[in-house]
Amino acid sequence: MAHTIETLLARQDIEDVIYRYARGIDRLDFELVRSCYHSDALDDHGLFRGNIDEFIEYVKDFLPRYAVTQHFMGNMLIEVEGEQARAETYAVAYHRKELTDGTGKDDVFGIRYVDRFENRNGEWKIAHRVVASEWRRVDPVPAGRIRGGVGVWGARDKTDAINWIMNGVVTNSPV
Repeated sequence: MAHTIETLLARQDIEDVIYRYARGIDRLDFELVRSCYHSDALDDHGLFRGNIDEFIEYVKDFLPRYAVTQHFMGNMLIEVEGEQARAETYAVAYHRKELTDGTGKDDVFGIRYVDRFENRNGEWKIAHRVVASEWRRVDPVPAGRIRGGVGVWGARDKTDAINWIMNGVVTNSPV
């Protein structure tokens, strides 16, 4: 199938939105998440269904329950049809909960993001998202295996490495 330059550029823009969404969720950067959606977008995450403002409030309450989340985006099929596109993205979403006794649990989901994107005013954004769950696994995390210790650990705020690496800072590691 031959693609025009415009179609390839649209697919790249849509892929960038999908990756920015993952970064925004994992870094608790809710404005970055919001920037991935049109203002009238709908989101259906299964336990949550609503508009983008309601979704942001939901994740602001839900995500801090975890010490860390990490979303791996996999196969992407992006089909552009004029000013609309359908995107299906396979993902594995890790959710680490750390308990006060030094143990924890990993809640791991195999999901698909099924999206309708629209190009409005030259910007591709999510107009409607459905998260289809495929599988779920819960693994115990034994004592001594929770986050911390030597090295650079990710942060869920502006102290994360993604924010300081471009500013000439060598490391934020305490070591």
